Amino acid sequence: MHNGTGKQVWFSHGEWWLVLAIVLVAIGLRPGIVSMGPALPAIIESFRLSHAMASMMTAIPDVLMGALALPTPWLVRKFGVNKVLMTALGLLSLSIFIRAFAGNSSLLIGATVGVGAGIAVAGAMFAGIVKASFASRAALIMGIYATALSLGSTLSAGLTGWLLQSTGWRMAVGVWAVLGVIAMIAWWCVIRKSVTTQTTIVSSKLRATDTRLPFRTPVAWLIALFFACVNFLFYSILTWTAAMYQESGMPAGEAGAVLASFTFCFMLASPITGMFSRNLDRRSWLAACSLVATIGLAGMATPGAWPWLWVPVTAFGLGGAFTLAMTLPLDHTHTPDAANRWNAFVLTVGYLIAASGPFIMGLLHDKNGDFVGGYQLLVVVSALMLVLAAMLKPPQH
Repeated sequence: MHNGTGKQVWFSHGEWWLVLAIVLVAIGLRPGIVSMGPALPAIIESFRLSHAMASMMTAIPDVLMGALALPTPWLVRKFGVNKVLMTALGLLSLSIFIRAFAGNSSLLIGATVGVGAGIAVAGAMFAGIVKASFASRAALIMGIYATALSLGSTLSAGLTGWLLQSTGWRMAVGVWAVLGVIAMIAWWCVIRKSVTTQTTIVSSKLRATDTRLPFRTPVAWLIALFFACVNFLFYSILTWTAAMYQESGMPAGEAGAVLASFTFCFMLASPITGMFSRNLDRRSWLAACSLVATIGLAGMATPGAWPWLWVPVTAFGLGGAFTLAMTLPLDHTHTPDAANRWNAFVLTVGYLIAASGPFIMGLLHDKNGDFVGGYQLLVVVSALMLVLAAMLKPPQH
């Protein structure tokens, strides 16, 4: 895009407002999950939960991010982007607040369902928004979006442990409800300024001529499986890394900082990959990211290894892989609604598989008494990403 002087600019004035709103919404979409990682040991003690049951704090949102991705395009077509997104953000904030003051495990789990539903619906909408507004800059915008997700993750991972030590786990996990409120205000400002896109996605409903999901498209399944592997690893690490290092004797604040190093490096990798992966044949980037993640996880799976080295290395690989996985459905579609449908399919398959990661690691810990076997499993899953990367051929259109 160029301005009136012929100089190239990234975004127009109206687009900047939309990008800012996307960033603020994305920042609020992960703390409801990530903040539970450093707090899990305290929550396990408070409610006398097994590790498998405690894994539901992240497994439930994962399941819902998969299950609710399917109806989200229909909700957007019926009610419009604004109503659906504002409702999802409101549900997210309210559920985080209720969960923080849950008096029993049933309310704790029930509020977590609300957290997952809000995150799921809001997150499933952004492929269509990006496709409509920034079709020629999809990788860049998805890199910005993924960076903002990681920024929210980093803030919550880094601060929850320290808040936990000074205020207790309830305040440490409940404070993140405010980010959802900020996101609602940001999107309300976009509505007030009537910021529209090429297909008026922000101000009106999407119209669809085809509502089919790509169940019979092999490449869609490959993308979904790659996305599943990335998130299987991501949510397993988010859930149990801080707890693993606390078990080894590390203070909660430092364990939270180690987890923050993961989300911070994940955040750094996202825009770098988005900016430099410009060719539709993304196999070399996919393979490189998968290899880096595998090396890092092999280090994490080694007892006594240096967490400040291997955790960031793993994050760099997964951060790049996540951005590319979010971009691949856009590479293979032509319209915002098609992008939403492909994205819904990828999210559904991916997150339903990924939800088993934290649960399986919790089960392995309950059986073995440590996390070594769980992290060895993550190395195998990361190696599978390498195989899938080689199979993800570019679109032919």
